[in-house]
Amino acid sequence: MSYNDVIEALIEEAQERGDFDNLPGKGKPVDLTDYFNTPEDVRVAQSMLKNAGMVPVEIDLLQEIATLKETLKDTNDNEENKKIQKSLKEKQLQFNLLIDRRKR
Repeated sequence: MSYNDVIEALIEEAQERGDFDNLPGKGKPVDLTDYFNTPEDVRVAQSMLKNAGMVPVEIDLLQEIATLKETLKDTNDNEENKKIQKSLKEKQLQFNLLIDRRKR
């Protein structure tokens, strides 16, 4: 049995169990407008980065912002809270500037 046959069998089993029945967007067409509106050279570069395990700076910043927000919820120390809020504002500003530059 080949690798593809094994994968096909696993997918069929999952379908029979109904694992795919409640997925968001089920039965709706996939909107690829944004994908095809992106220039081909940018799509290729993004694909290469993704395959290499690299993520855009924006994604790193969003992850850092989320982590800081979670840390802020768990912090009771007023001084530590101020430091985290300052760092959070800086990260959000960096993110907003990056997004603004990309729009231009």
